[in-house]
Amino acid sequence: MSENPPPAFDPGWLALREGADSEARATATLEALRAFLEGPGGAPRARPVRIADLGCGSGSQGRWLAPRLSGAQHWTLYDVDPGLLSLAGAYLPTTSADGARVNARMCLRDVGTITAQDLSGVDLVTGSALLDLLTHAELEAIVRAVTGAGCAALFTLSVAGRVELFPGDRDDPALTEAFNAHQRRGGRWGPEAARAAAGSFGEHGYRTLVSRSPWRLGPESVPLVRAWLRGWVEAALEQDPDAAVGGYLERRLGECERGELGVIVHHDDLLALPGEGPPPEEAVPHR
Repeated sequence: MSENPPPAFDPGWLALREGADSEARATATLEALRAFLEGPGGAPRARPVRIADLGCGSGSQGRWLAPRLSGAQHWTLYDVDPGLLSLAGAYLPTTSADGARVNARMCLRDVGTITAQDLSGVDLVTGSALLDLLTHAELEAIVRAVTGAGCAALFTLSVAGRVELFPGDRDDPALTEAFNAHQRRGGRWGPEAARAAAGSFGEHGYRTLVSRSPWRLGPESVPLVRAWLRGWVEAALEQDPDAAVGGYLERRLGECERGELGVIVHHDDLLALPGEGPPPEEAVPHR
């Protein structure tokens, strides 16, 4: 998930962050994806766009993406939490950008077990706040499944390992370092996830675009900043109890409640496209 772990898949936390997620997702990747899905000349598709949403959670990626793509769409929603999966299916938009039908089926499944066969016929694999949670083996398995099926891939809001707080505090750098180390626990990619995935896709002949997708939070986002701050500090101190002197969290929460704290939480969005040709527009190739 993002630079913040209040409990990993709590529906309340997912709802709290959805607005910031929607504002943060990169437009450069979306424009390049639209061009790829439309194909040469923008001719109408003969069948619905087939999309697999890995680790869909409560469905925020589908709610953001489905209305931004034209044409009929058929989504397959994957998650290991049946409650979240039900929410995702219930609240997926029913129409696309041009009013065409959008429908979905739900699949209770660990995304680390997805294979190329599961993705046969899929046009796009997507996921949000997912890559940084994956181990090296899980990420490679997903890349092999996507490239084996020849799908495009869009993964948004992966932790980038950079946080800016205004005003600054002398303990901010140590807490950032400790939090990033916490994200790498258990062999997970953490803040290196998007770049690692781009490199792996490139080794399979894919063209990639990594774009920044930061949260920019101020006094209008006090509930989200409060929740993010608690999770960020608690995870960092779990990793390194000496990362901050006593009173840091209380001091920062006070600033937050008074509307005096601003935060930029950096993420990366990754688009990976099959086929030869130049990288997506504005991309830096990872080949």
